[in-house]
Amino acid sequence: MERDLRLNKEDVYYFHEGTHERAYEFMGAQIGQLNGEKGVRFTLWSPHSKAVYVVGTFNRWDGGKHRMEKVPDSNLWTLFIAGVEEGDQYKYELHTEEGRVLKKSDPFGFFTELRPGTSSIVQSLDHHQWQDYAWLQKREKGNPYQSPLWIYEVHLGSWKKRMDQHGEFWTYRELADELVDYVHTMGYTHIEILPIMEHPLDESWGYQTTGFFSVTSRYGTPCDFMYLVDRCHQKGVGVLLDWVPGHFCKDEGGLAYFDGKAMFEYDDFRKADNKGWGTLNFNLDRHEVQSYLMSNALFWYDRFHIDGIRVDAVSNMLYLNFGRDDGEWETNIHGGQEDLEGVAFLQKLNQRVYKHYPFALMMAEESTAYPKITHPVHEGGLGFNFKWNMGWMNDTLKYMEKDPIYRSAHHYKLTFTMTYSYSENFILPLSHDEVVHLKKPLIKKMPGDEWQQFANLRCYLGYMATHPGKKLTFMGSEIPEPKEWNVKESLEWWYMENGLPQAFHCFKRDLVHFYRAHEALWKFDHQPKGFQWIEADQVSESSYSYFRRGSGEELIVLLNFTPVVREGYFVNTGNRESYVEVLNSDRKIYGGSDVVNEGVFQGERMADGRTGFMVTLPPLSIVIMKKQL
Repeated sequence: MERDLRLNKEDVYYFHEGTHERAYEFMGAQIGQLNGEKGVRFTLWSPHSKAVYVVGTFNRWDGGKHRMEKVPDSNLWTLFIAGVEEGDQYKYELHTEEGRVLKKSDPFGFFTELRPGTSSIVQSLDHHQWQDYAWLQKREKGNPYQSPLWIYEVHLGSWKKRMDQHGEFWTYRELADELVDYVHTMGYTHIEILPIMEHPLDESWGYQTTGFFSVTSRYGTPCDFMYLVDRCHQKGVGVLLDWVPGHFCKDEGGLAYFDGKAMFEYDDFRKADNKGWGTLNFNLDRHEVQSYLMSNALFWYDRFHIDGIRVDAVSNMLYLNFGRDDGEWETNIHGGQEDLEGVAFLQKLNQRVYKHYPFALMMAEESTAYPKITHPVHEGGLGFNFKWNMGWMNDTLKYMEKDPIYRSAHHYKLTFTMTYSYSENFILPLSHDEVVHLKKPLIKKMPGDEWQQFANLRCYLGYMATHPGKKLTFMGSEIPEPKEWNVKESLEWWYMENGLPQAFHCFKRDLVHFYRAHEALWKFDHQPKGFQWIEADQVSESSYSYFRRGSGEELIVLLNFTPVVREGYFVNTGNRESYVEVLNSDRKIYGGSDVVNEGVFQGERMADGRTGFMVTLPPLSIVIMKKQL
């Protein structure tokens, strides 16, 4: 039965009020019937236009044929055109009060022609037959705080490229087969996809968006992307999307000064202009913009069954002076630097998302010490459930880049994070941002010869896997990629076909599976009872040891960040329990020197009153012992 396209007055009211949660259901190009005729109703928000026309393939782009009507007591324009069908291309032709004529893509368009074209395409989202019911049922009962979470961050266009067709992209459906199988084999719980909302420039990685409701046509259709998400779920892999609600692309065919004046952006150019990224900041205080962005977030949950959103550049929405010099910003009404409008919007966004999707993962990429990012709104927090721990990433990478002979002087960079680890629900990120712009790939950040570089990286990732907090690693880190990530090129998959790279790939796979199999590494990530230092102050040895505990499991983690084999290393457990080695990054299969600890290790009371056992610590390694029950 065709959908009735009569415009609902309540939709219009709530959109302008800033509380419409699903404006995409009536805005833009809606397929259905009106008064017995099949066609499409176009509805657009444009407060400053003198007249608006719909132009497209159905009228040979003639701006005089289909003039939209102003909806009474609103800033919306609407028009039903009989005979328009799915697949037809269109734009809006806006006539400004100053006499200019602008042609714009649909802000609510569900699909866009392949760049460099910018026309919107009439598109139904009802073609895919979902097969992920079991996944949806399971996730509603899950507890993300007490579950394993290791995210594989991926850029779809450069994970793999066709080698025989001038580097063209793989499609969503091709990725649904190879990428999903690979992620499942490696053991990752989720993939996080760099923005797949439509964007004009490949080199922006998707972070300069023009079509917030439009799946990029680089890799296929919305239905194709649904297939990719569906297959992830059938394989037990969750799907997270990068989302950029703070700013948008300046391209003239998109949202920028949409009807000739500030609409989606702030009236004050100082607030609107994001000079650091060459974009425009959303006016988060404007009601229609709030409806637009809230509806967009829910759109991806509603129609594409995603499991979570990583909100990019939250700091840009929290601070008036973010990326600005003195004189380029004004304080808030209290004389502070906080962007009160941005704070209120983020709180409102998270409340609305969780109202409909209590299981959703709402993750903040936030690089400052702004308080209570992951605290509930009713407690004064922003309401996210996870925050990227940028401090952990910066401190630990600085430590790892040091030659082992100098690491003792920086010993506490690896322990400092535990002083604030429970202030937020953290994700430990090693993202794409750390392997671009001359920062070097992870393997090249490691000091020493080739063997030591690989040993260092195994040890570092082992430390990451056993440190409290959920995990995220960018594609290529498991190869490990020998060069910086380049959006124009495929990952160097050939590199892991033999030798140390092949052994490292095996280690990364086993480490992720080991992490998932041991609840002590994730059950109490955000509670002190899940972690206890054994030795945090062995500065001269650059070694560390600690307990990780779950409900019925206890692990001991031993780390040696020097190339020296440490025989007779005492583990001060404080008990007489028995432990066995269950993971060792120095094993030969992983490219190590095969210094291992075989057999059962029983705690004994020493002459100095301490109780524990002695092991051998391999060079540049992580060793994990498990308590025998």
